[in-house]
Amino acid sequence: MAIDQPVLMSVQDNIATLTLNRPAKLNALNYDLIDTFQHHLDVIERDDSIRIVILTGSGKAFSAGADIAGFSSSVAAGVNIAMREFVGRGQAFTKRVENFPKPIIAAVNGLAFGGGCEVVEACPLAISSDEARFAKPEINLGFPPPFGGTQRLPRHIGRKRALQLILTGDSISAEEAARIGLVNEVVPASQLMTRARELAARIMEKPPAAVRASLASVTRGINLSIDEGLAVEANQFAQMVPTRDIREGIDAFLERRPAHFNGQ
Repeated sequence: MAIDQPVLMSVQDNIATLTLNRPAKLNALNYDLIDTFQHHLDVIERDDSIRIVILTGSGKAFSAGADIAGFSSSVAAGVNIAMREFVGRGQAFTKRVENFPKPIIAAVNGLAFGGGCEVVEACPLAISSDEARFAKPEINLGFPPPFGGTQRLPRHIGRKRALQLILTGDSISAEEAARIGLVNEVVPASQLMTRARELAARIMEKPPAAVRASLASVTRGINLSIDEGLAVEANQFAQMVPTRDIREGIDAFLERRPAHFNGQ
């Protein structure tokens, strides 16, 4: 593993850890980082031994957001180039994170601004260091959040709270992020990765197909009407009916014994 890569990947105990690795640039998201990240997700998706992903940053930041110096030439080239290279790439990145079939836990080690905050919004779970801060400062650069932040953040924390962050560019503490529902919990910085791995291990006790189905049900259904969402839920349940793990789970409950899931 080359330490000069923009994203580092390691695997231990069926957990893949992806580390944004541009500490001198506060892990700003440039084209190379986004493309490398997508490649790692391709590898992880194909590897059935990897059950869960933890995403964190190197140095003092999770990610300061989009690498404006790198993206500025795309914006200067006009609407078509800016939409394809900047907005399209960024939205595809966060959409992939949001829809990934294995859980991705954001372990937010430091500031998560702009695109970095949008990545946290896209992750299904997030643990934050007490030293982290969150902000949507794009308004100060003359544009709205372009990597999904105007859509996901209101769905997470409500329209008025989201608009206050988006329209002011103000930062908030980790504790405030947890209070409004942007992250699941806050832990001391020294315990961040330990807690993320504990959460990962707890999830890995569950049947992998049921984890995938739960992720798909919530992610696909959250933006639908309740009737459409219920149809998504029913479809995901139907896919579980033929599995061995659902039979094992029910039998174990009825027999009052621990279940032994094998992923089938």
